[in-house]
Amino acid sequence: MEAHVRNTLRKVTWFSTFGALLFGYDTGFLNGALPYMSRPDQLNLNAELEGLVTSSLLFGAAIGAVFGGRLADYFGRRRVIWNLALLFFCAALGCTLAPNASVMIAFRFILGLAVGCASVTVPTFLAEMSPTERRGRMVNNNELMIVTGQLAAFVVNAIISSAFGEHGDIWRFMLAVAMIPAIVLWFGMLVVPESPRWLASKGRYNEARQVLSSIRPSNEVELELDEIRRTVEETAIQKASLKDLTVPWIRRLVFIGVGIAIVQQITGVNSIMYYGTEILQTAGFGTNAAVVGNIANGVISVVATFIGFMLLRRISRRKMLFAGQIGIIGSLLLIAIVSNALKGSPALPYVVLLLTVTFLLFQQGAVSPVTWVLLSEIFPTRLRGLAMGFVTFCLWIVDFFVGLTFPVLLKHLGLTETYLVFAALNVVAVLVMLKVAPETRGYSLEELERRFRAGIYREGQEAQRVSANVEENLHR
Repeated sequence: MEAHVRNTLRKVTWFSTFGALLFGYDTGFLNGALPYMSRPDQLNLNAELEGLVTSSLLFGAAIGAVFGGRLADYFGRRRVIWNLALLFFCAALGCTLAPNASVMIAFRFILGLAVGCASVTVPTFLAEMSPTERRGRMVNNNELMIVTGQLAAFVVNAIISSAFGEHGDIWRFMLAVAMIPAIVLWFGMLVVPESPRWLASKGRYNEARQVLSSIRPSNEVELELDEIRRTVEETAIQKASLKDLTVPWIRRLVFIGVGIAIVQQITGVNSIMYYGTEILQTAGFGTNAAVVGNIANGVISVVATFIGFMLLRRISRRKMLFAGQIGIIGSLLLIAIVSNALKGSPALPYVVLLLTVTFLLFQQGAVSPVTWVLLSEIFPTRLRGLAMGFVTFCLWIVDFFVGLTFPVLLKHLGLTETYLVFAALNVVAVLVMLKVAPETRGYSLEELERRFRAGIYREGQEAQRVSANVEENLHR
């Protein structure tokens, strides 16, 4: 690949995914900050208020996901991400200065709007900018930056907690750090080009050609532009609307996308990423030890995401998804078992930490990468922003209920029963995904659109369809 192409793709990947870094930091900082925010001399949070402070961002993210997809379709992927940087900055500042729980909840909701928009727009942008053979890796950079942001939050929390642990308002410093990547994102998106597929969908083919010339080898530009043009002309009969989502083959893709999104959330991953410190406290660690120990969850998430990079290039999406889900079910069952069997033992917090790390290895190394790659791949170009917005709305609504109810479940049921619930949900998820999860590896976005339109979702279905047609003709 030509040097200028590699440099431009690298620029696109790293600058745009600062939105994902903010996504990760803003969802992860509460993990270590909640024990300090909850103190009577600070925001005085009980279990219910903790759930509201955490989940207000997630509810905002659900709303932001809906509008983010439409805004990205109307204004362009790059412009939306650029403006999100300003919203991230202002909302983080508001949270940092919040005088009480009500103001914190309000600004967390606004921050969630930015997170939700980013969760739709960044993967869509990356999928549309990347070459077919690198699409999984480039989109997975989004997941890498999310977990890197969460790790950064955990590390910052631990440093501040260890240095100033007796000062209750240290949580304000933990959140203030989020304004730094927002500034980088704003300046970075100034030098990143717009998606050529979005430009083509607006009839701006000359601009699309110019962008493709900067992100593809010269001998591939016209071939890809012709493929994009053909797909746009086949589908761009009318403006994308919710009615389009009711077309049978698209409706099935939406149902599949919603199922994948729900599966990603009911694994319980965000119970660890949002409340890992409280889980370790419940298991027996002190506050500062739990904050520091939680760094292990962040480290393994980043390491596992790199493993996901390699697996996406070698293994089918379906195999990765099912292997990850089976590992997750085993980890959840073990957490439930040992939290009951070792109750009161000094070894319990260390065993629970080991098992949460094991859980995250399967989650962040398999399920999460496949989730975001599949969601960015399965929808047709004309409807990608709209459909991604709807599906990601569903993802965030499920995440909202997980974030809202987990501290209450932990308080009233304990670790054992809470994680048994998650394990049962994941058994159901495996059975559903076995039936509906598509295979997308190795196909261009335009090829996938044609396959899905023809009802082909997995390898081997072409042969099954031909066989069925032959049998039908013989009966005739």
